[in-house]
Amino acid sequence: MIQAIPPALERLIKNLMRFPGVGEKSATRMALQILRWPPAVARELGASILELHEKIGICSRCFTFSQEDPCQICTAQGRNQEVICVVEEPGDVVAIEKTGSFSGIYHVLQGVLAPREGIGPDELRIRELIKRTEKEPVKEIIIATSSTVAGEATASYLTDMLKNHDVKVTRIACGIPMGTDLKYADQMTLKKALEFRTSI
Repeated sequence: MIQAIPPALERLIKNLMRFPGVGEKSATRMALQILRWPPAVARELGASILELHEKIGICSRCFTFSQEDPCQICTAQGRNQEVICVVEEPGDVVAIEKTGSFSGIYHVLQGVLAPREGIGPDELRIRELIKRTEKEPVKEIIIATSSTVAGEATASYLTDMLKNHDVKVTRIACGIPMGTDLKYADQMTLKKALEFRTSI
């Protein structure tokens, strides 16, 4: 049987299908588009992907992706070091920063509680958050996990863990629709959610 798709193209299609929400048809369209690019442009794409793993690491303080350690947000002058916004993933930091409405610092949990998937408190950066509240001049913790079932469960767990610490705990307001992943919310919704956060 004659193979209609060359092996190199088929390999690229399979790799592109690793992206969330990308099926075979979408991956095939992207692969064919890349094939039409000049070789220099395709090489630049490949080089930029390799550079991610060579130069991007995790900030040892807030656990977001960064090329420096600590990251630029943690070390930026003018950021309010007394307010920590707790988020699930580094993509959530990017989403909040785009609103231009938050001047504090972050703590990235690297996920949410999901017992069925084997993700408990020890798999997240919860222990490190507690240590930060004890060692840093933190006055407020904003819990900005998504309004999914897992996100709400994580927020509740964090609230219980922090209740005996001398820190104000708030939750972002319900401007974020239920079931919405934080990183996909629009900027205005995120801005309002931060502005109208409530004590818990």
